[in-house]
Amino acid sequence: MNYYISDLHFGHKNVIKFDDRPFESAEEMDTKIIENWNNVVKKNDNVYVVGDMFWCKMDRAIEILEELNGNKFLIKGNHDRCHDGRFLKKFVKVSEYMEIDDNGRKVVLCHYPIPYFKNHYYGWYHLYGHVHNTKEYSLVLKAQQDLIDGMGLPCNMYNVGCMMLYMNYTPRTLDEILVSNK
Repeated sequence: MNYYISDLHFGHKNVIKFDDRPFESAEEMDTKIIENWNNVVKKNDNVYVVGDMFWCKMDRAIEILEELNGNKFLIKGNHDRCHDGRFLKKFVKVSEYMEIDDNGRKVVLCHYPIPYFKNHYYGWYHLYGHVHNTKEYSLVLKAQQDLIDGMGLPCNMYNVGCMMLYMNYTPRTLDEILVSNK
């Protein structure tokens, strides 16, 4: 099973206020995200983290990675510092961008929203983060709708930031993401 999530910001106290996250502390947030993750992700599942996974010291990041179930892939975001070999070994792959096949559906993974992502007019999907639930996200949605209206073709872009209501701080399957966005 493939799962997706972005903008976890483990250890990042200020993101709680920025996103209006329902946590009193970074420790409480980290504990809840780890619990949610492990409640759905099994040992052999794949989890694609679409950027901004950590905002903490490397040793703590490695501890968290060791607690999380599944095969982890990291699509780097602007807050991901990935130079420590011990850290990199915790992932199957670390990349700036990925294209994968999820049960016959082509998916483009990039931390940053790309309205004209590869093969958007052929029904491919794009999962992104970075814009959280901010005004920038509203602008991405507007650009997406303008593209759909202007071309009469789909533009299957989905924000998988953990703070989105349909994500609820939990990795989600592509099917769950699509159903939640109808």
